[in-house]
Amino acid sequence: MNAPNSNTAPTGLRGWWTSPPRSGMRLIISPWEYRHLRAWARVRITAGIVLTGLGVVTLGFGGNDLKTYAWTMAFLAGAAAHLAFARWELSIARSAVART
Repeated sequence: MNAPNSNTAPTGLRGWWTSPPRSGMRLIISPWEYRHLRAWARVRITAGIVLTGLGVVTLGFGGNDLKTYAWTMAFLAGAAAHLAFARWELSIARSAVART
């Protein structure tokens, strides 16, 4: 008798976070980013390229100490993370149903 109405969307933060409807690991992407996946993937690819360039410049002009190699690895790890996340976002965007 007192069951919630399944026709209404959740309100508040939960309602905002679950619109548009998505499931699984896609829920970790914020809604405003999920609505523009291709644009955010391009931003992440650009950031990955910039971080790769910073890593190369740091390695080339930094010297031969541990601090140089640590900064280089930090830049390259960040670049790898950005590029991997961009690839994941692009795969989600490609698998989305086309709107007609």
